[in-house]
Amino acid sequence: MTSTLPSPATWLVGDIGGTNARFGLVSPDGKLLHSRTLPDQDYRTIEEAIAAFLAERGTLSMPHQGAIAIASAITGDRVAMTNHPWSFSVSELKTRFGFERFEVINDFTALALALPRLGPEDRVAVGEGTAVAGAPIAVLGPGSGLGVSGLVPSGSRWIALSGEGGHATMCPATDRESAVLARMRSHFDHVSGERVLSGPGLVNLYNTLAQLDGVPALGFTAAQITNLAIRGEDPLCVETTHLFCAMLGTVAGNLALTLGARGGVYIGGGIVPRLGQTFIESEFRKRFEAKGRLLTYLQPIPTFVVTNTLPAFLGCAALLAAQ
Repeated sequence: MTSTLPSPATWLVGDIGGTNARFGLVSPDGKLLHSRTLPDQDYRTIEEAIAAFLAERGTLSMPHQGAIAIASAITGDRVAMTNHPWSFSVSELKTRFGFERFEVINDFTALALALPRLGPEDRVAVGEGTAVAGAPIAVLGPGSGLGVSGLVPSGSRWIALSGEGGHATMCPATDRESAVLARMRSHFDHVSGERVLSGPGLVNLYNTLAQLDGVPALGFTAAQITNLAIRGEDPLCVETTHLFCAMLGTVAGNLALTLGARGGVYIGGGIVPRLGQTFIESEFRKRFEAKGRLLTYLQPIPTFVVTNTLPAFLGCAALLAAQ
């Protein structure tokens, strides 16, 4: 939690995932004045969570503008989260809290909007490459789900893309991956990138590899799988994590080609930053470039891991400031 002296004007910003709801109060110049992370499971509705956060704002003024990023498709006034039971009306929340302006955007749209505000200390390069100024930028990342977005230039401004690319069909690049996805198709009606490249996806990968190898699955969580892999203590967890990183490279390379993202590809979400050196030394970058005749197109594109812990706050503040 952070706090500071009163400000004459504050904006509410938020980052709502399938596990936690992060809220902040920022000044119009983007300075973070107060923040708090609330477990989703502790609140029946998002309204209750927002009310609980605002109740503890202390001497800070009540915000009259707000923007929250949420792990869901935003197609109208009614929003239903993909990986959590919360649902709500944007207009009703606006009225309930007396906002003059209240915006709800996809969480990875917010991350995309944050990218121009990131400094060198907010990212770690994976491999070589140099960004082309003014070229499209791609962003994706595994967390409770798989978020995908991008930025495309429009004159002196950027337009953030809003879509559901994490639900595009996952494709294999090796015989081992073909066997994994074939086995997963017997359990799911559609094997998307998110079925593999997310917290639940890590568990799906681990269980499927155990089935293929005829060994018992030990009921590990996603965090346990990656921790055991980082320490090299469980061969199946090591393979699961390596496969996860490689398959993320495949999806990232596909996204770079689709968007023409010569401005760079950024990896966000809650999982990859915690992998640290394990991710940097993984097959991610090799797989990112492995597109046959388009190798020379992808090699110059830089790839980064976003290490800033609250990038969605930056994106929400950028949205409010721009409009």
